[in-house]
Amino acid sequence: MSGTDRTIEVGVLGATGMVGQQFIALLEGHPWFDLVWLGASERSAGRPYGEAASWKLSSPVPDAVRDRRVDPSAPGKAPQLVFSALDASVAGEIEQAFAAAGHTVVSNSRNHRMDPTVPLLVPEVNADHLGLLSHQASQRSWTGAIVTNPNCSTVVMTMVLAPLRAFDLQQVIVVTEQAVSGAGYPGVPSMDILGNVVPYIGGEEAKMETESRKILGELRDGAVTPHEVIVSAQTTRVPVVDGHTEMLSIRLGDDPEPEALVEALARYTGRPQELGLPSAPARPIVPLREPDRPQPRLDAHRDRGMAVTVGRVRRCPVLGHKLVALGHNTVRGAAGGAILNAELMVAEGLVT
Repeated sequence: MSGTDRTIEVGVLGATGMVGQQFIALLEGHPWFDLVWLGASERSAGRPYGEAASWKLSSPVPDAVRDRRVDPSAPGKAPQLVFSALDASVAGEIEQAFAAAGHTVVSNSRNHRMDPTVPLLVPEVNADHLGLLSHQASQRSWTGAIVTNPNCSTVVMTMVLAPLRAFDLQQVIVVTEQAVSGAGYPGVPSMDILGNVVPYIGGEEAKMETESRKILGELRDGAVTPHEVIVSAQTTRVPVVDGHTEMLSIRLGDDPEPEALVEALARYTGRPQELGLPSAPARPIVPLREPDRPQPRLDAHRDRGMAVTVGRVRRCPVLGHKLVALGHNTVRGAAGGAILNAELMVAEGLVT
């Protein structure tokens, strides 16, 4: 760990929800972070975590948190570094209150993603955007910091698009098939999703179309210049538990052979791999050769859910190229991605 051989105490806001549970599961035994604090709604506050949370993961509730009392989602007892899994309906004000009290908030919520001073981070893609934090400190009223990770479907897409910037990335049409775990708990009613496809996820398409341009953009003079790529997204909910599948058609200014795209995806790495961060997959993008892959059941959990798999890279008669991508929505697209963000901040000396 950069600058210290001691673990860093961390907390989780929104600890009882689906993403909060993933935070807790992924932080168990983490070599750098020691989970010492849990925050949730007033309904859960004061209760042991094992009673307050309706645990839905296949792994058991970690013994270290089962009997820990849940605190209200307010600054005071929380450690300096806090992960936020709060619902967007309440996240904005609470995260700002924590930042104003001097906490560093690594958030999975959407509220501050498009703030021009807040990094919207996919560490393999835009690690340099952490440079926004110095401007955030000078322009905001808080003494702490807020760093966000993107919408879960945006994470998968931007990880695939990042290496294709080298071929003059211009246009993308994407259709998603998104898992029900992305809707939280209790999520989508069974009568709506079983044997069905729901062709609407509120706000999801706009997030993919706008967040991706910020993530793929360039940090210049203390601000992010969005990438010029045009993204058109259609998002659907399907009866899959974990794993968002995305079908992308891509226009590139260059005209590489499909095999050149496969090679670019396979060799792509970023700052997390360079630093050997604990949660970083050795290969963030894994191309598969089988004609019927990737599949959520077979590939969503690859490399502890932190790798994105890609298959069916081929010619598109409309935009030039097309492929299928898959990522674990509550791990890489949520809790695991946020933990990787925090690891990068520690390694770069931004959290001590």
